[in-house]
Amino acid sequence: MKHAGQKTLDALESLLIQIRRYKSLKEKKRGKFYRKSSAFLHFHEDPEGLFADLRVGDGWKRLPVTTKADCKVLLAELNKSL
Repeated sequence: MKHAGQKTLDALESLLIQIRRYKSLKEKKRGKFYRKSSAFLHFHEDPEGLFADLRVGDGWKRLPVTTKADCKVLLAELNKSL
């Protein structure tokens, strides 16, 4: 599964705008968010769809972000993690 390219990030722009509102996150590169000095959230593209990897504890939680409903779930998980 490869990291999301610019075209994929363009498709996720409305989600990225919502994520950028979190002041505790810093977007070092487009679609790659850090919390303090640690990677916290980034995106992947795959033939099965679009996915986000969210840091939860010491590991990563992979969540689909292909649909609007998927994005709402990601934002809810993001709120819990912060």
